[in-house]
Amino acid sequence: MSIDALKARIPDYAKDLKLNLGSLANETVLSPQQLAGTFIVSALASRNATVIVSILAEFGPKLSAEALTAAKSAAAIMGMNNIYYRFVHLAGGDYANLPARLRMNVIGKPGVDKVDFELWSLAVSAINGCGMCIESHEKTVRAHGLTTEQVQAAVRIASVVHAVAVAIESEDAMATQPA
Repeated sequence: MSIDALKARIPDYAKDLKLNLGSLANETVLSPQQLAGTFIVSALASRNATVIVSILAEFGPKLSAEALTAAKSAAAIMGMNNIYYRFVHLAGGDYANLPARLRMNVIGKPGVDKVDFELWSLAVSAINGCGMCIESHEKTVRAHGLTTEQVQAAVRIASVVHAVAVAIESEDAMATQPA
């Protein structure tokens, strides 16, 4: 399955998603690695098998083996961190003063340029709604020279990929219901 096959699965009421998915696949403000990795981490964070398979088929071959592993690592580690740090942020109190005691070694040695890994972590954090992680990763990518437009492009990709997953999953669920 590819982007075209994925677009064919998007229902007519979500035509804007289909159009956005197509245009974002050709986004030029991100490097090819940043673009492909952002699509992949966003698909993984969407947790929809159809979206994951389609996005991996389209963008997986555009990454080196190391970059693909780094993208998968970003989605995995942020799946953990977004829950933990969202709790810390929302609960307040002394939790922010305690060590997390969670292994996060991949963040220090992601296997790709730090800025790319941080951008992918930002995209996953946007999908998962962790304000503390969004702030941290946005600050880091900006300090590493990414522009506002590049950050926006990554978050636009995350939002559209996630919305496509929601639309497809909703259609699949409704198809199983009696008429």
